[in-house]
Amino acid sequence: MSVKMVDITQKDVIFREAIAEGAIRLRRNTIELIKNRKIEKGDVFTIAKIAGIMAAKNTPQIIPLCHQIPLTNVDLEFKINEELVEVRCIVKAIAKTGVEMEALTGVTAALLTIWDMVKKYEKDERGQYPYTRIEYIRVISKVKSRV
Repeated sequence: MSVKMVDITQKDVIFREAIAEGAIRLRRNTIELIKNRKIEKGDVFTIAKIAGIMAAKNTPQIIPLCHQIPLTNVDLEFKINEELVEVRCIVKAIAKTGVEMEALTGVTAALLTIWDMVKKYEKDERGQYPYTRIEYIRVISKVKSRV
C-alpha cells in the first residue's frame, strides 16, 4: 500500500470557501459562567477564536497529506444555547484545492479549547466528564468559483 499527496499541479487557481461547524455540550452552570465571563482561565470565545484561526492556518502540520494553502481569511462564530455552545469556522482562499480540512481543523481546535477552558467546571466528584461532549462536527458548506 502506498501513500501519496494528490497532485493538484494542473488544477486552476479559484476562490474557495468552506464552512464547518460543531458543538460542545456543557452543564447549564458552565454555560452561565461563560455568559457572565466568570471562567477562571479568561475569555472563552477570544481564546477559542485564536486557537481556531491558528489551527486552520497550521492544518498541513496536523493532517499529513493536506496541501499548504495560502488562506485569505479565517473567522469563527459562536452561539450559546441552554446546553450547547455552537462553533462555526469559515475559511477562504484563492487556491488550487479546497479548504474543508482547514475549516474542520479550525472548528475542532476551537471546541477543544472551550473544553480545556471549562473542564474545571465540568468534572464530577470522581474527576470524570459524564455530561461534556463534542458533537456534530461537519462541513456545512463548500463554495468554489472563478476569481
